Amino acid sequence: MADLTQRPPSFPALWKRIDKAWLVIAAIPLLLAIFDPSQVVPTLTFAAGAIGHTGIFIVVAISLVAYVKATGAETLLAKAFEGSQPRMIVLAALLGGLSPFCSCEVIPFIAALLAVGAPLSAVMALWLASPLMDPAMFTITWGTLGLDFAIAKAVAAVSLGLLGGFVTMTFAKSAVFADPLREKPQVGGCCGVKKPFQGKPVWRFWHEADRRDTFRRTWIDNALFLFKWLLLAYLFEALMLHYVPSETIARVLGGEGVGTVLLAALVGMPAYLNGYAAVGLLSGLLDQGMAQGAAMSFVLAGGVSCIPAAIAVWALVKPRVFAAYLGIALVGAVIAGLAWGLAAGMLA
Repeated sequence: MADLTQRPPSFPALWKRIDKAWLVIAAIPLLLAIFDPSQVVPTLTFAAGAIGHTGIFIVVAISLVAYVKATGAETLLAKAFEGSQPRMIVLAALLGGLSPFCSCEVIPFIAALLAVGAPLSAVMALWLASPLMDPAMFTITWGTLGLDFAIAKAVAAVSLGLLGGFVTMTFAKSAVFADPLREKPQVGGCCGVKKPFQGKPVWRFWHEADRRDTFRRTWIDNALFLFKWLLLAYLFEALMLHYVPSETIARVLGGEGVGTVLLAALVGMPAYLNGYAAVGLLSGLLDQGMAQGAAMSFVLAGGVSCIPAAIAVWALVKPRVFAAYLGIALVGAVIAGLAWGLAAGMLA
């Protein structure tokens, strides 16, 4: 006999379980079909073509991340926190900007480091750089915005980590950075992080069943993740190119001055949702007249303040340290935007 005592989940509970990104993806063609039917096919065609154009970059990116996970090479991250403090800062910034781990994935690692007394300066360097660039982000950025922009963003990510690390080291004894940890840090994440393999990396991972399984699951999870966010980004890009007048973008974010770069950073901080989605959005904004410097400041400031990255910091440190994290990110994003604006003008 069927159990009739179980109640269906309430609407709030059901709403929490729904992936909002997929909901928006489904809503876009539906709303177009209602309000502007002639744009349904062009919008979907544009998004599909953009996904196809970056397909090889997506495959390379997710394969690299899956390989690192399966071999256990992520344990090499700990070597950044050995030796003198300046050396730790440099290696942490490099690993944060170049390793294939998002902020969520390094939360347990950073929590352990802080708990055993690792310097906040090195942790700050890692925190600032890690949400901005990784191999997957680099390849997607390269395929969409060009190699020059991808290299410039990678350099800016590491530089921002260095800025944050050395500022924190310089003012380590100040009221801002003294006693930085919350009493009971909330260690968690949004990535469904699996505990990494311990010991030395096993480069020929395919000889072990659990490593093969890790490779497969990581590959599939990242493929779905990237496909979701890039599809959403390209749908927004198609809508932007059609409905937002290019002269409006050019007028507001088309200049190379400090004001434009600062405005882009201030807009990017609260408006940014996901680094991969931002790549497609930036492509559309640049096509509409957004300046190169403004694009760089937008993507850097927004990447550091996006919800996963911000939660990773907020969960572990006191509000004053979190405020310093955002302040350093804003300053660094503006400096990088101005520098890239000048460099892009020379390369043009």
